[in-house]
Amino acid sequence: MSISRRATLATLATLPFATQAQDKPIRLLVGFPAGGGTDAIARLLGEALQVSLGTTVIVENKPGAGGQIAAQALKAAPPDGTTLFISHDHTISILPLVLKNPGFDPAKDFVPVAGFATFANAIALSGGTPATSLPDYLAWVKKQGGQGNVGVPAPASVPEFLVKLLGEKNGLNLLSVPYRGSAPMVAEMLGNQISAGVGSVPDLITQHQQKKLRIVAVMGQQRQGVLPEVPTFSELGIGGFEDLPYYGLFAPASTAPAVVERFSNALAGVIAQPVVKARLTELGLSVGMMNSAQLAARERAYSATWARIIKAGGFQPQ
Repeated sequence: MSISRRATLATLATLPFATQAQDKPIRLLVGFPAGGGTDAIARLLGEALQVSLGTTVIVENKPGAGGQIAAQALKAAPPDGTTLFISHDHTISILPLVLKNPGFDPAKDFVPVAGFATFANAIALSGGTPATSLPDYLAWVKKQGGQGNVGVPAPASVPEFLVKLLGEKNGLNLLSVPYRGSAPMVAEMLGNQISAGVGSVPDLITQHQQKKLRIVAVMGQQRQGVLPEVPTFSELGIGGFEDLPYYGLFAPASTAPAVVERFSNALAGVIAQPVVKARLTELGLSVGMMNSAQLAARERAYSATWARIIKAGGFQPQ
């Protein structure tokens, strides 16, 4: 066999993952129900990636346990470039801190593909709640006997820790009501079955703009561009929630570097498209590309921050 022939075969031997990714549909796993913010983001990016990659992209919702079910599905998927997971901080950074056995280890079981945005969590009031600001809401709860129910998209999550801190700082018994994602939480808020809820701005922004809910405070060091009238928690004297969570794409461990780079480059091109970027911004995201290494560093830093907060709050892994 000639040297050139052997070189050609060696090159082809490195390409099976990329070939499969082009020939087979790509599953884009989402750990939350249809109708929520993460689902809307996944469907927007899935459509754009489908055009960019020339491959069918199927959004597959696997809701439950704060994204844990979808994360376990990613771990079990073959590393052949046909399965991706779109996730934010809760599943990747928080669950491993609050569960004794989450069933996955992001550092060992996943490969960060790319990050594409940060976002803020926020507290919103239901339409039937008479308060119009966070201080008004806390005063209203106090008049109701000091106890209030606040929805959160998942147990042992950043929103739940925020509810706990709000209660402690204001001498109130604020009870977190966990849901299987933001969509059912928002549905009960619209029905005035709970007075307030904490979720991501993408989960709440549409109903806020339609004046069906009222976002009254956001996380972060500065106000959100889509919510210039809404103060940060820091402005209201509630510190510790300045670091913003992130969104990213992840693949199974052992996925070929060439495949990871292909998806990363495709995502970079997609979020740079004016229409896609504008829509993501409308959903409450701050769009910005992070490559694989940058996303991994972001995840480690965010996990370290929340490990300290969770430990200081006395929370014990379940």
